[in-house]
Amino acid sequence: MKINSIINRYLFKELAPPFLINTAFFTFIFLMAQMLDITNFIVNYNMSIFTVVLMIACSVPYFLVFVIPMSVMISVLLTFLRLSSDNEITALRSLGVRIYNIMPPVLAFCLIGCVLTFFTAAYGLPWGRLAYKKMVYQVKRTSADIGLKERTFVDGFKDVMLYINKIDIKSGLLVDVFIEDQRTEDIVSTIVAQRGRLSGNPENFIWHLKLYNGAINRVDLKSRSVNSIDFDTYDIILDIKKPDSSLRKIRKDAKAMSLSELLAHISSSKKKDTKFYSALMELHRKFSIPFACFALGILAVPLGIQSKHAKRSFGLVTGLVFFLLYYLMLSAGLVFGETGTCPPALGMWLPNIVMGTIGLYLLFKTEGQQTYLIKLLPGFVKRFFLKQIT
Repeated sequence: MKINSIINRYLFKELAPPFLINTAFFTFIFLMAQMLDITNFIVNYNMSIFTVVLMIACSVPYFLVFVIPMSVMISVLLTFLRLSSDNEITALRSLGVRIYNIMPPVLAFCLIGCVLTFFTAAYGLPWGRLAYKKMVYQVKRTSADIGLKERTFVDGFKDVMLYINKIDIKSGLLVDVFIEDQRTEDIVSTIVAQRGRLSGNPENFIWHLKLYNGAINRVDLKSRSVNSIDFDTYDIILDIKKPDSSLRKIRKDAKAMSLSELLAHISSSKKKDTKFYSALMELHRKFSIPFACFALGILAVPLGIQSKHAKRSFGLVTGLVFFLLYYLMLSAGLVFGETGTCPPALGMWLPNIVMGTIGLYLLFKTEGQQTYLIKLLPGFVKRFFLKQIT
């Protein structure tokens, strides 16, 4: 019993560092995928770095829902790859320690990952999405040039369409400005100016646009007449389209709802439409993804042990392939579940059932010291690529 407790503590300590490193690494990889959006906010929306960092922080819970189960699996896989390659598994077996005897620290580690994922999915994700929407709302109220983009039609102003060819970020100068003004009934005005500058009162949603060196063309639809006026300077007042007056009116999608809100929405739905199935899928997903830590963690144990005779990198790739398979099944379940093609519970829990069944089967084979296909995979993959090349 004392030996088992020492082994359990040893394995648990081995699992912790890879988990922290993998969590940080995969979170960084997911954030890198948003670099285009981050660049767009900084350059085109003229937002401060601090605001962008806050918006990224609000989106982190969405990544962690998938990152934590992935990190649990990769951490268990890397740990048992090292134990197997260093012949520590063989040494434990020679002492009479079975594979089943070293599973308690793995299951405890998976339980911690499951709890972290559940709280992230149940509380962190709704908070992050709602906080993100509130932050966008505040930015629209405080940023005068929010939404202005080069060579893009901007329809954020009431009855006014704005097009800017170039924006000087340093000076805030607008170059080659085109405006279509339909605020006057039966009159359409088009304004073209070489330069312009935007300022105003964001609290009242009123902006002041000063234009330089341009022309105004007015078309009277009733009299069918056209007037043209050249100007050196011209001032125009723009009213931005007001969002909801209260932050409480921000509409929540299924991912931004808490557990109680999801249950209330599902119970109050009178018809089974797309919104109903989306809420039901999200409710099941908040529980199914955390339990993926157990399914993937158990699967990683035999994968790590049986990859002893293959390269360590190949065993890691095999683990990533299984996680990709899990994610594809989860995505397919989301698509078919939201349309009502398959039951939402089945779509969300089937990936766990499949991965867990495979993991238990391979664990049973590994306990009996029976080999399986993974030892043959490196040669198979190598022959396959050689045939494709030749």
